[in-house]
Amino acid sequence: MGILDYFKPVSTWSPEEVRLFLKEKNPEEYNLVDVRTPKEYERGHLPGARLILVGEVADRLLELDPDKPTIVY
Repeated sequence: MGILDYFKPVSTWSPEEVRLFLKEKNPEEYNLVDVRTPKEYERGHLPGARLILVGEVADRLLELDPDKPTIVY
């Protein structure tokens, strides 16, 4: 399984579209990944977001469910 199996092509969503998606879905229905620095993550992140540094994404793909939509910010 390759990295592209975890990310399906979608158009870019506005912040409002992401808010609506997160509000309408159960957190068990999607992967939410924060790729910012640990310091930025500690200052505040979306509820349920998993911190995976952008440089570590390829090595940590097994932590994500490829059958769920993945939102990365």
